[in-house]
Amino acid sequence: MDRRSFIRKAGAVGGGAAAATATLAAPAIAQSSPEVRWRLTSSFPKSLDTIYGSAEEMANIVREMTDGKFNIQVFPAGEIVPGPQALDAVQSNTVEANHTCSYYFVGKDPTFAIGTAIPFGMNARQQNAWLYEGGGNEVLNEFYATYGVIGVPGGNTGVQMGGWWRKEVNSLADVQGVKMRIAGIAGQVMAKLGAVPQQIPGGDIYPSLEKGTIDAAEWVGPYDDEKLGFHQVAKFYYYPGFWESGPTLHFMFNAQKHAELPKAYQAALKAGCAYANDITMAKYDAKNRLAIRSLVGKGVQLRPFPRDVLDAAYVASQELYAGLVQTNENWKKVYEPWKQFRDESFQWFRVAEYTMDSYNYAMQASGK
Repeated sequence: MDRRSFIRKAGAVGGGAAAATATLAAPAIAQSSPEVRWRLTSSFPKSLDTIYGSAEEMANIVREMTDGKFNIQVFPAGEIVPGPQALDAVQSNTVEANHTCSYYFVGKDPTFAIGTAIPFGMNARQQNAWLYEGGGNEVLNEFYATYGVIGVPGGNTGVQMGGWWRKEVNSLADVQGVKMRIAGIAGQVMAKLGAVPQQIPGGDIYPSLEKGTIDAAEWVGPYDDEKLGFHQVAKFYYYPGFWESGPTLHFMFNAQKHAELPKAYQAALKAGCAYANDITMAKYDAKNRLAIRSLVGKGVQLRPFPRDVLDAAYVASQELYAGLVQTNENWKKVYEPWKQFRDESFQWFRVAEYTMDSYNYAMQASGK
């Protein structure tokens, strides 16, 4: 056979095989990487770039990991549904996902509070450890499954502030009759102290404080609070927010829609949530250190809660939890392992973390 003819024929066969391979491969790739578009409703306004931005961070990671095939469009609170209806929207498949605080839904069941934070709970690291390594995600998702959703941690703000008060709190007596915007089960604790809890969305807090409709309000911490301008209508800024030692944000997904995703997309979603969970805490830690200085420079009066307020709130919290253990099986199933993890974490953190932190802070405060 002529040498050139052999090469030409071999090339034709090789090219045909390559072409056939490409023809076969294209549909396989298309089938394994479908175009998926989800909508996510946030419980937060777009103006709060850090907490609202957590959902955008997650969506960006998912988009990049799937080569743009899995797109999640993020909507601020109120654009599709109000923030407090974020769970209902996912449950009914109005949207496939939300980004929220599970304690917004304590009206459905107090157990939702544990997913975010309950008074005198764990700090951000401890809560995160319980969720990921202490069985927290598993026991919570058994509970969330009864609402047709899957919950995944999606950020933390760290210990929050005790809120903005129009008048000083010098003792427990000063809490009596105070109309306070406060979310979750913490409102029940404050009611035991004599306050009058109010459920008000974040966007309505400023005008309510300004008009005197409420006397005090908690939100998050220095960075977000300054952006919302609370220092312009209330000058006393209390700490700590004992009701939110380490509040976890959650992404919630419609369970059926999540199950329909290719495994690779589920993995991308998991990775995106983990990134948002980590970066949100880092952003708040970085931004709050500057914002607290800025607020004090604007004349804000920082005040610690009096000890009798903390003591009364602690007793009221424990009484409330004990009652729920007796009357709410969902609460009992989630709270008891949570409390065991909390108690053991506190024992450990007192050994090294607390002593190291206390010494460092004392040295810094003394100017050394």
